[in-house]
Amino acid sequence: MDYKTSGVDIEAGREFVSEIKQAVDSTHSSNVIEGIGGFGGLFKIPVEGLKKPVLVSGTDGVGTKLELAQNKNFHFEVGIDLVAMCMNDIITTGAKPLFFLDYIATGKLEKNQLLEVVKGIAYSCGENNCSLLGGETAEMPGFYSKNKYDLAGFCVGIVDEEQLINGKNICENDLIIALQSNGIHSNGFSLVRKIIENNNQIEKQFEKKYHLDFYDQLLKPTKIYFKIVNKILSQNIEIKGMSHITGGGIPENLPRCMPSDFIPYIDTKSWKIPALFEFLKDVGQIPEPDFWNTFNLGVGFCLIIDKKHKDEILNICDANEISSWVLGRVVKKDNSKENNFLPEIII
Repeated sequence: MDYKTSGVDIEAGREFVSEIKQAVDSTHSSNVIEGIGGFGGLFKIPVEGLKKPVLVSGTDGVGTKLELAQNKNFHFEVGIDLVAMCMNDIITTGAKPLFFLDYIATGKLEKNQLLEVVKGIAYSCGENNCSLLGGETAEMPGFYSKNKYDLAGFCVGIVDEEQLINGKNICENDLIIALQSNGIHSNGFSLVRKIIENNNQIEKQFEKKYHLDFYDQLLKPTKIYFKIVNKILSQNIEIKGMSHITGGGIPENLPRCMPSDFIPYIDTKSWKIPALFEFLKDVGQIPEPDFWNTFNLGVGFCLIIDKKHKDEILNICDANEISSWVLGRVVKKDNSKENNFLPEIII
């Protein structure tokens, strides 16, 4: 009995590391220190121009979207999802991403699958000036089945303490700007998978109704909002608060960026919920509260701003092909009501 017989192939692991090297190296900035430290990635912190540099970190995974993505061979796309779920969180502080690390766990290393995952991670990092600094691939036979893998990511960014966006400056009647999502992103897939399981003709139903491939729409990777946020901030426009709309939808995530005495007042007629969400709601007979508290419903990211910046921000988004609109405004919280979001507060 040897290690390979037990299910762990050391040589295959070494080959995999060798083959991903080019993709990883392509993301490295001049701040990455090469050739030193085989057990940890080294990164010079770029503090030039920052009075009080603050590091911001975030970690996340892709969730049960991986089950469908692996079955349908959307491996590159979930690599993008992994970066997006971490990066979209840390940029809500105004931070610029510095570096990213990944962790891949699998029952048996399927090289072609995981190469695509790492390429997706590297692509997203490269597109957003973030170095893929390192990672870990663990073969765990008996714990994961041989055709399955799980992903975790870790992202670190930097922001000047004086420029930190923390919601403290949010005032009554500030506007909420929505940035369109790319689809379902990476949340709500436990419910989606249950709906699919209970409707074996769902793919044909969707294609017949919308003339689109169901899984192409369902498994679109999460949109990364760093470029557009950075573009707005670089114009010296104040963003008072930001929210990444993930699990829990708008009701759970939007209030997180506001002081506790304020709540969002949402105009539900300000946008048309994308057809994919409505289709899942109808087929799955999802109750209205669950619908709102599970999916992003077409809103991937939100900005809280003074109304004087509205037109400028909408124009910047439009120039960069990002669909955006006024989602609502900030109002004082009424503590006499148990639920200040739905269904009471709808314009």
